[in-house]
Amino acid sequence: MAFDFKKEYKEFYMPKNKPMIVTIPRANYIAVRGQGDPNEEGGAYQKAISVLYAVAYTLKMSYKTNYKIEGFFEYVVPPLEGFWWQDGIEGIDYDNKSTFNWISVIRLPDFITKKDFEWAVETASIKKKMDCSCAEFLTIEEGLCVQMMHIGPFDDEPVSVALMDKYLE
Repeated sequence: MAFDFKKEYKEFYMPKNKPMIVTIPRANYIAVRGQGDPNEEGGAYQKAISVLYAVAYTLKMSYKTNYKIEGFFEYVVPPLEGFWWQDGIEGIDYDNKSTFNWISVIRLPDFITKKDFEWAVETASIKKKMDCSCAEFLTIEEGLCVQMMHIGPFDDEPVSVALMDKYLE
């Protein structure tokens, strides 16, 4: 059975629908940075997501190629995660999504090295006929965080963010 991050790390990937404190450990990710409205049809965010998944699935399916990753075991590609902010404002202006900055990420299993990542970027670019060079190997240690499950459209996220802010107080 394939390793599943959502099942093995439920506290990070299956949070409750109310705010809670978690400590997110150091981990490696495939990351793409950008700016703009995530809802823009054919925009930078949608292109970034395509790159993330192209590289993620190239790594996941590497065992079916001649490229061998040391310590590889089958796994489920972890869920998409992201960091969002706007420069020069307090909080978030959800009515002005064109000013969003973001880093979207997909967690990598610990056995994936930067060398493996670079192979996957090059292979995905060729196989998918798309430029994946904007992807980066990023190590993040988030540490102490507040999180909760948001269910519903992105436009309704301010309610969840407000609940987390209140919990922090």
